[in-house]
Amino acid sequence: MPTLYLIPTLLTDDTANLVLPPVIRDVIESTDAYFVENVRSARRFISGLKTSRVIDQTTFFDLDKDTPPADTRRQIQELMERKRNAGVLSEAGCPGVADPGSVVVGFAHSLGWKVEPLVGPSSILLALMASGMSGQSFIFHGYLPIDKQDRGRAIRHLEKEAQQRQQTQIFMETPYRNDALFADILANCQQNTRLCVACNLTAPDAFVRTMSIREWKSNVPDLRKKPTVFLLL
Repeated sequence: MPTLYLIPTLLTDDTANLVLPPVIRDVIESTDAYFVENVRSARRFISGLKTSRVIDQTTFFDLDKDTPPADTRRQIQELMERKRNAGVLSEAGCPGVADPGSVVVGFAHSLGWKVEPLVGPSSILLALMASGMSGQSFIFHGYLPIDKQDRGRAIRHLEKEAQQRQQTQIFMETPYRNDALFADILANCQQNTRLCVACNLTAPDAFVRTMSIREWKSNVPDLRKKPTVFLLL
């Protein structure tokens, strides 16, 4: 049976030598079919590794939130019939976590493929490691609601869960909405609740800080257009 490789990508440009093990390049060189969230980003990532892989001889299958599952199943079935290995590339970080990669992984398991996750950067785990919050009990919620009222209710619910369960609550936002989310966290959480902001992880200007809501109100960071993970406890 063929192998489906889960290939982590970069969180920050020009950091491949710092965050990717050599096996990533080895797999890229020997794999010519990929399920990707964004074809342009995937092509740029593969080209940036400077392997022998010829981009124009590489097949890319779109796999985003709008991709019909039937299309993905048909594509991986065809690859299996041709005994071709394949890779899954996230937009940033580890595939299958906060992206649609789990869809193709599920089909691979049902068809008997070998599924091999590879080591690489995960903004969620890096943020948790650096937060000083509970790594024994935590939950990742992905993206909170866009509507301001719904988002406020969601934040208050996460704060309640954190307090009652002593469980780290992890979530994120599209970078251009980070400042709005941060403002809503300050407006909806209690003064002593701890908030960790983990921004631009693996970049030279990476920023990770955990403080109380009271302390954050006098130390508001600029998070505009910067990939950020938020943690509450």
